[in-house]
Amino acid sequence: MKAAHAGSIFSKIRRDKYLLMLFLPCLLYFILFKYVPIFGIIIAFKNYNLFKGVMASDWVGFKYFIMFFENPDFYKIIRNTLLLGIYNILFGFPMPIVLALLLNEIKNRLFQRFVQTATYLPHFISNVVVAGMVVTFLSPTVGIVNHVLGFFGHEPITFMMEPGWFRTIFVTSGIWQHAGWGTIIYLAALTGIDPQIYEAAKIDGANRWKQMRHITLPGISQAIVIVLILDIGSLLEIGFERVYLLSTPVTYETADIISTYVYRVGLVDGNYSYATAIDLFTGIISIIFVYTANTISRKFSENSLW
Repeated sequence: MKAAHAGSIFSKIRRDKYLLMLFLPCLLYFILFKYVPIFGIIIAFKNYNLFKGVMASDWVGFKYFIMFFENPDFYKIIRNTLLLGIYNILFGFPMPIVLALLLNEIKNRLFQRFVQTATYLPHFISNVVVAGMVVTFLSPTVGIVNHVLGFFGHEPITFMMEPGWFRTIFVTSGIWQHAGWGTIIYLAALTGIDPQIYEAAKIDGANRWKQMRHITLPGISQAIVIVLILDIGSLLEIGFERVYLLSTPVTYETADIISTYVYRVGLVDGNYSYATAIDLFTGIISIIFVYTANTISRKFSENSLW
């Protein structure tokens, strides 16, 4: 029986060998860069010494976790990270859905493809270039934004030097860069809706708004829930690159988040154990967020990750 089962497995491997070969680079990527580094978590519980190595370094238990919780900047860093994550979900999460719904309503296919391409393109621009564009546009001397404000009689605003503007700049630039790319999932989900349902709704007298409300949105609800759960899970894992490139020491009051703090204490100051402890704490909280969001979704709807 076991021999027959093993033979069946090998026959499936031979049958799907080309698909497995295409999947192999992805598998190797996750093994090398996601699973193998898990061993390094032990550094969070040791006073890691580069010359002694991981195993020979002294064991210190939860010393670095306690150090982080007692840090005077702990609440500021957690607050900034949570606020940026929440603002991203509140303002950034609905935009791809709205854009996908609007694109679905465009009947001119040529114009639809043009809009899709125009909104996708910013996603492929490097974060360094995006940050440079933002800094240039918001410059108090040559920035187009301040030129427009000056046309209406307003004094130039030093956007990049005022902590109160950082969150608005970060969230807005993120929406511009990634909203178009995020529509791919929802546009793919829209293709799974049977066109005959729309025809039946038209016969019953449903206008475009009612079709969108009662057919289109329920049709992509599963995709919306799954993406929302994943976004909640990454609430604390705000993109390091844009925050680092757009922030300055002057704006650390609202811009300093967990990832930028880990970069400074880990790579700049060389305190690898402390940085690993903070990162492990972030990962645990993210798992809790994902599990909680999935449980709530499963309880109140039929959609969930598992």
